[in-house]
Amino acid sequence: MGAESTSGSGGLHSTKNCVDTEVVLNIYDLTPVNSYTYWFGFGIFHSGIQVHGKEYGFGAHDYPASGVFEVEPRSCPGFIYRNSLSLGYTNLQISEFRTFIEGVASEYHGDTYHLISKNCNHFTDDISCRLTGKRIPGWVNRLARLGALCSCLLPESLQVTTVKQLPEYHEMSDDGSESPSSTTRESTEIDDDQEKRLLSPLEGTGDVSFVKEGHR
Repeated sequence: MGAESTSGSGGLHSTKNCVDTEVVLNIYDLTPVNSYTYWFGFGIFHSGIQVHGKEYGFGAHDYPASGVFEVEPRSCPGFIYRNSLSLGYTNLQISEFRTFIEGVASEYHGDTYHLISKNCNHFTDDISCRLTGKRIPGWVNRLARLGALCSCLLPESLQVTTVKQLPEYHEMSDDGSESPSSTTRESTEIDDDQEKRLLSPLEGTGDVSFVKEGHR
């Protein structure tokens, strides 16, 4: 029998008696300019959800497969760690949480990533709501909310939906090992390095493993 969990207004709960695990939001700066704009309530941020000693985020790639990735806490490559916020607690055990995050991975494919409508902060907000019943602070994803209101005024480079150049896609297997994708792809250069980092925090690193999709 697989692990079971129930859902309520306070988030997902295990059906077994177990110790609560803290759910933490790790926030990163995408640009050093945040050091100045942060105090005015504005900035460009990446965020990841830390549960059971691992951090989970959402990034873009060209395939209709999981874009949910796993890294060591507060160590997401390509970003500048800023701070962490406690979002609450979940009593899902490790095996139950793994089943949960693999199920979520099927909803967050890499080729559906969009900076304004479905980015890493939308992902962490969704996970926080499901696990704790609480949302992440609004300022973390303020850029996307503003962009949704005035997308017609945004540069086209900020409205693209997928990354044009990516590292080799790796998927986390059942035994915890990584397997490279056999899919081939063409690569197109992007002149703006910051645009590439906004859309793909995974560029040029071997420290990231994509979470395998579970059966729903």
